[in-house]
Amino acid sequence: MQLPLQVTVRNVALSEVAEEDIREKAAMLDEYYDRIMSCHVIVDAPHRHRHKGLLYDVRIDLTVPGAELVIRREPNEDVYVAIRDAFDAARRQLEDFARRQRGDVKTHEASPYGRVSRLFPEEGYGFLETPDGREIYFHRNSVLHGGFEKLGIGSEVRFAEEEGEKGPQASTVAVVGKHHL
Repeated sequence: MQLPLQVTVRNVALSEVAEEDIREKAAMLDEYYDRIMSCHVIVDAPHRHRHKGLLYDVRIDLTVPGAELVIRREPNEDVYVAIRDAFDAARRQLEDFARRQRGDVKTHEASPYGRVSRLFPEEGYGFLETPDGREIYFHRNSVLHGGFEKLGIGSEVRFAEEEGEKGPQASTVAVVGKHHL
């Protein structure tokens, strides 16, 4: 971390062991994102719960370039569980932030489009033609929402392709509007 760790304890006494646990876990955050500018950990026990006793609330404020991450988990009777849960959540948020910074965010490709080129309603199957001229087999069970009966020659569909025993086939077929091809 570029700046020192700040630990604030409110409404409760915190053991040296618990403070050392916080320091160790905070130091490990650098493994997930090495440009942390500051880390402020607040341990609070705002009140006693009627049925559970003293609840420890742990909040972590992380300052990173261009953002501030605020991490807060459910309070817990066990201070070590509250600390662990807060730092686990901080780790996940830092990993997500680092992925976004690197541009590693997952993007989903759009399903390919095609048109029904041949249809055999009695046998329960048909073929799609893709914009590049390939022919893809599909079965009635692969058409979503019972839409096989609604299909006709020229119907526009989106599909998920997989390799079948006899060549390419559509594992999922969804009927779409008329303006996609």
